[in-house]
Amino acid sequence: MDIADKTVLVTGANRGIGKSLVEEALKRGARRVFAGTRQPLTHPDERVTPVTLDVTDRSQIQAAVEAVGSLDVLVNNAGVGVYAHHSDRAALETYLAVNLLGTYDVTQAFLPLLTRSRGAIVNILSLASLAGMPLDPGYSMSKAGAFSLSQSLRALLARDGVTVHVALPGPVDTDMGPRFDIPKASPDDVAAAVFEGVAKGEDEIFPDPLSAPLAADWPDSTPKRLEAQMSAFVPHP
Repeated sequence: MDIADKTVLVTGANRGIGKSLVEEALKRGARRVFAGTRQPLTHPDERVTPVTLDVTDRSQIQAAVEAVGSLDVLVNNAGVGVYAHHSDRAALETYLAVNLLGTYDVTQAFLPLLTRSRGAIVNILSLASLAGMPLDPGYSMSKAGAFSLSQSLRALLARDGVTVHVALPGPVDTDMGPRFDIPKASPDDVAAAVFEGVAKGEDEIFPDPLSAPLAADWPDSTPKRLEAQMSAFVPHP
């Protein structure tokens, strides 16, 4: 999907990848960009409409649906990273509440609008969705769950004309990024690659130098073949 002249909602839009996604959507000619944030936001471009949106607050989600009204592209970017020990159950619950259930709740709430427009869902995940990161297992668990959710929704929503895309970046240079001295991608570059992948109709988008080498073999990978087999069970009218 080309997002030129489309209406886009980005959650977690005040910083990092989310902020870059808003700017990239504007560069690509989006007609309206709703910037979902927990704190008040101002933006100089009149095409940007701030929306108060904590993805763990169902009342705020519903209010956002009413404020948006119509939508072509939902970008589930809001996330949390706390780098907790594997024994920290409270941290795991926070991860699941934001990274998995937040994505689920926002998607379900906006799905009628996306079905009406035959739009697109873009879930910003991580390479940790595919292989657990031992130093932060709760993060990996939540992102793996969101990846599985994305696969299931892709199969279920295809009959309604709604596409589901997943971005799987490696380390990104944001305040929520890895706290290690390793190469990190620019959030601006990641955002540009995400929307380019959506424009090309890619299911999985590998938007940075670390993840990009996986793209060539991914269509024939075991997970992708299994996804196709599982999708065959979905009844079509």
